[in-house]
Amino acid sequence: MEESRIVEGRNAVLEAFRSGKTVDKLFVLDGCKDGPVQTILREAKKSKDTVLSFVKKERLDQLSETGKHQGVLAYVASYDYVEIDDIMAAAAAKGQDPFVIFLDDIEDPHNLGAIIRTANQAGAHGVVIPKHRAVGLTATVAKASAGAINYTPVAKVTNISKTMEELKAKGMWFVCADMGGTEMYKLNLTGPIGLVIGNEGHGVSQLVKKNCDMIASIPMFGDIDSLNASVACGVLAYEVVRQRLNNQ
Repeated sequence: MEESRIVEGRNAVLEAFRSGKTVDKLFVLDGCKDGPVQTILREAKKSKDTVLSFVKKERLDQLSETGKHQGVLAYVASYDYVEIDDIMAAAAAKGQDPFVIFLDDIEDPHNLGAIIRTANQAGAHGVVIPKHRAVGLTATVAKASAGAINYTPVAKVTNISKTMEELKAKGMWFVCADMGGTEMYKLNLTGPIGLVIGNEGHGVSQLVKKNCDMIASIPMFGDIDSLNASVACGVLAYEVVRQRLNNQ
């Protein structure tokens, strides 16, 4: 899994927090409790996006690019995230039913970038990724998105399933991609829709799948039984587009 850019040293890490940058992960030397480190920890606790880890010096040395980490090292997102409410507001501002792509533990930055590019072209109002066990908005993701990352909002949430439940209560329907589902052409994918794409290896997790209203399969006629995650996303996203156009 590729990470965001590395920021090292107490002043640099503190400025990353104070400037409003999204800090994905913060590594702090275990047992270090001096004033500057406590200040950084206070800033970290204000951020719901930051994953905090206390580690041994050997781990920090291993992660460090300069050898001058001063007991503190952080991964800072290359691009900023938005809130789920921002994505929903963007749909409302356009007078459209929300169309949001949810990613369940996508780890390949090229896949994430390609999905963001597809989301932009298919008119999706945003992309949602999980806080843990997934790639964030890195430079590689940005390059693979061909610039779409600058126009397509991405939200990062602690719990995909809980977020889905909250949105279902507001009227959104969810469909996930799975080989054992109903052929996508037979499903009604109009209205407020969340399209869920699973991990490159094991697909959509069982917990997330349980929260989906529909399970869609893509017809396949070849000798292998699956598509790349970003390709599957593209196929299903444009079935949503087709149905929306026919429903106008």
